[in-house]
Amino acid sequence: MTNVRRFAIVALVAFVAALGGVFVGRVLVTRLSPPETELHAILHDRLGLDAAQRARIEVLERQFAARKQVLEQEMRSDNARLADAITAEHGYGPRVQAAVDRSHQVMGELQKETLQHVFRLRSVLRPDQARKFDEAAVKALTAPAE
Repeated sequence: MTNVRRFAIVALVAFVAALGGVFVGRVLVTRLSPPETELHAILHDRLGLDAAQRARIEVLERQFAARKQVLEQEMRSDNARLADAITAEHGYGPRVQAAVDRSHQVMGELQKETLQHVFRLRSVLRPDQARKFDEAAVKALTAPAE
């Protein structure tokens, strides 16, 4: 086997491994149960919301769902740009780095907006409900990883 052919095989394997790593990472990250899922379960099932609270929370959740959908689409676009950069550079070059940075920026934006959403939900609660909600938030955010 010639050195050029050996290099091409190694480069191809590395490229496929990189794409696989990005794909697996994205799948795992999006499939983990985020802390807000636990908070929503508590919010809807254990706080005894009244009709006005439920109506206000429904509006907040629809608004957040729309914004979350936009950010998730941006992350999918970022994945495509990252794949293009990996294809073009075959290594961790400037395009790959820029694509990764952009992806992290959007993920951070989603995290911030999720937290803002959680605080907007909390603002609808009575003080006794807010205490329970806060306890659940602390528990969800500090629970050991599984």
